[in-house]
Amino acid sequence: MTDPHETVLEALAAKGRLRALSRTAGRDFTSNDYLALAQSAQLRDAALEALKRGVPLGAGGSRLLRGNHPEHEALEEEAASFFGSETALYFPTGFAANAALAATLPREGDLIVYDALIHASFRDGLEPSRIQAIEAPHNDVGAMDAIITGWRAAGGKGRVWISVETLYSMDGDQAPLRDLAALAAKHDAMLLLDEAHATGVHGDQGRGLGAGYEGAPNIISLHTCGKGLGAAGALVCLPRLYRDFMVNRGRAFIYSTAPSPLMAAVVRAALTICAGADQERTQLRQLVRHAEARMRASGLPVSGSQIQPIIIGSDKDAVRLAENLQARGHDIRAIRPPTVPEGTARLRLALTLHVTTDDLDALFDDLDAARK
Repeated sequence: MTDPHETVLEALAAKGRLRALSRTAGRDFTSNDYLALAQSAQLRDAALEALKRGVPLGAGGSRLLRGNHPEHEALEEEAASFFGSETALYFPTGFAANAALAATLPREGDLIVYDALIHASFRDGLEPSRIQAIEAPHNDVGAMDAIITGWRAAGGKGRVWISVETLYSMDGDQAPLRDLAALAAKHDAMLLLDEAHATGVHGDQGRGLGAGYEGAPNIISLHTCGKGLGAAGALVCLPRLYRDFMVNRGRAFIYSTAPSPLMAAVVRAALTICAGADQERTQLRQLVRHAEARMRASGLPVSGSQIQPIIIGSDKDAVRLAENLQARGHDIRAIRPPTVPEGTARLRLALTLHVTTDDLDALFDDLDAARK
């Protein structure tokens, strides 16, 4: 008898969707280490300094038991000040934080409206929920308005929660934040902003695309620390009422061992570095402009950000093209459904300060040759 798990894996392989782990090799066109901080001397020095003053590697328990460390509290205080929110709460991962937001804050009788391209972590948070959740077409504020209006007309009495990414991880396009903020105000709704791919890169001092809205009583934002900040974990920035509720009802927070106090100290340093990284952000924007010029010359659409999708369509063709480029020294990966919609398998070009314009030219020269 064939194991059903083996049957699933064989079906994935037949579709060109079988995943496997591979070691990093070649020029980095795939990581989210946008400012090249993850291996920087600055963050290494911050870790060494924290170790010298006795900051432990492990927390030893959940935050509500013995795992709450002064480094966690210092980070949360500094993050709230940096991002402009009333309070902040530090999670071990962005996935856990996003799922916890979806599963914890909306209450029975509420409505969740979320963008069709929202991250899988938010969707996972919806799975055990009894709260009504409706998907809206991507970046379609009018559709969201119609969904909320229809729900109210049908007798919906609770609070509305609107969830979007400020910069979408696979398409690289931005959410229409001004219109979304107006929509939230119109319906007295909470607006959840996932800043994962904007933090460190966009906004004044790298505070994200939603920086101008932080601190409002109806805004909750998520800033991951493992992408532009080069460290690990995630910061949820939110009003104190909702922070207290997460501490009391957020299962992913309550029942998880607390994040490493050492990592909290490193994230504190990353925030300081981020605030002064205007030159690095300018350099990254120059790389984006150079990449987009090459993409336009190759007849490819551009996104306007450090994430540039190169749509191939076929899963197997995307895999073959990625393998061709990897063999030439370019670490770029194929992204396939269900991560992206059916028929939109792609190469995800992520621009970081690990590469130069010469590296980009070599990539696009090989890409043009392979596509021909």
